[in-house]
Amino acid sequence: MPGEFYIENKAERLSLQSIEDAIATLEGKLDAVKSQIDKLAGQSPMEGSFAAGWQVSESDVVSIGAVGTRNKIHDLTLSIHNLAGTQITIRLYKAVNGIERKVYEQVFDAGSDPPGIPVINGSWAVHNILRVTLQSNEVTDNGKSVDYDYMLEAM
Repeated sequence: MPGEFYIENKAERLSLQSIEDAIATLEGKLDAVKSQIDKLAGQSPMEGSFAAGWQVSESDVVSIGAVGTRNKIHDLTLSIHNLAGTQITIRLYKAVNGIERKVYEQVFDAGSDPPGIPVINGSWAVHNILRVTLQSNEVTDNGKSVDYDYMLEAM
């Protein structure tokens, strides 16, 4: 009969519809795998700079991510090459159980530390906004630009 065939040496009759359904199921699974693999390429690198009154108070450099969006941050580098302070404090804040908390703080010296600071060198998973701030102890740093560069991968 049309749409049916027999496997040689077996007394089974197979329907082409069940084979077509199985192929369609496999194609759906393949599409799901492909979409996950495509994410591994990451998004385009994000870079920019921001100027603020760094010595006046702790100021935001950049906010990474979005509320309810899951990302992996593979790299975050800040450049302090324009600054002169001996205490350049970099802090990271993110929501922990819905409340923004400081999760990282480190002090650098613009005169002796490298001009590019790898703040995140690896992978951090975030499902909200990661806020990056900087503060200097040098008044002449006010109004100077701080460069940033980071890479995201959607999860």
